[in-house]
Amino acid sequence: MTPFDILMVLALGSLAGTGIGLAIGYLARRQGPDWGSMPRRDRIVNAALVLIFSGACIACLAAYELFF
Repeated sequence: MTPFDILMVLALGSLAGTGIGLAIGYLARRQGPDWGSMPRRDRIVNAALVLIFSGACIACLAAYELFF
């Protein structure tokens, strides 16, 4: 595995995780049109969704890269 592969897994995983996390936050009606106008709890939930799904996507892509 080259450094380029590692950077690619990190970049694609964080991009996909951000998209998935924000989409789920939007569908759960936790995502607002403006970050500053959202309540603190909704901002924390959105940040947690993005972090969790980014980590999951990075882990899936890394496993795919290592084993296939």
